[in-house]
Amino acid sequence: MFNEKSISGYVNYLPAVFQQDPFIGRFLLAFEAILSGSEDAKQPGLEETIGRMAEAFDPQTTREEFLPWLAGWVALSLRADWDAPTKRRFIEQIVPLYRLRGTQAGLEQLLRLYTQENVTIYDAFTQPAHFFQVQLRLSEADPDRLRVKQQIARAIIDQEKPAHTFYALKVSVPTMRLVSLAKQVELEKTEGVKPPLLILGKNTTLGSS
Repeated sequence: MFNEKSISGYVNYLPAVFQQDPFIGRFLLAFEAILSGSEDAKQPGLEETIGRMAEAFDPQTTREEFLPWLAGWVALSLRADWDAPTKRRFIEQIVPLYRLRGTQAGLEQLLRLYTQENVTIYDAFTQPAHFFQVQLRLSEADPDRLRVKQQIARAIIDQEKPAHTFYALKVSVPTMRLVSLAKQVELEKTEGVKPPLLILGKNTTLGSS
């Protein structure tokens, strides 16, 4: 008898006359490692790799190094400064957005897709002509991340907007705002938000004692 670890389990599928040959048992180890994988090397076999092939075509499960290849299938150029979750979101959702290219709705959805934040576009300006404003409301005020998001947001807008239009980008970050009652009503009407009313001496203090 010989050690079971030194022979391949594939010998059990051979005729009985070959199962007792130690050379054949060792010879089949190479094929077993390729087809079924090796526990020692923690390497998946060809059988498992083929069984998980569908994962390679799913942007949420494919390996990160496959993302540029998968993006090519949907005619998408990935930016080098995007992180992996952003790349996966764009690959997964870009095809339906192609139908909205050049429209306000399409631009809003692309910016939301990238920032994962609230985006509003205002284009009801009579003067100047062909002008619109993009407002991003970001949930963090980190200067470095804010700068990167602004740069990428501008790149997305420049690529997607109609060529004859121009715009202004307004970025709002968490901060304290002192507004009058009239301004609060205006914000609620124009932006759909109701900022908390800050009353000096009651819920707001300036400076420290």
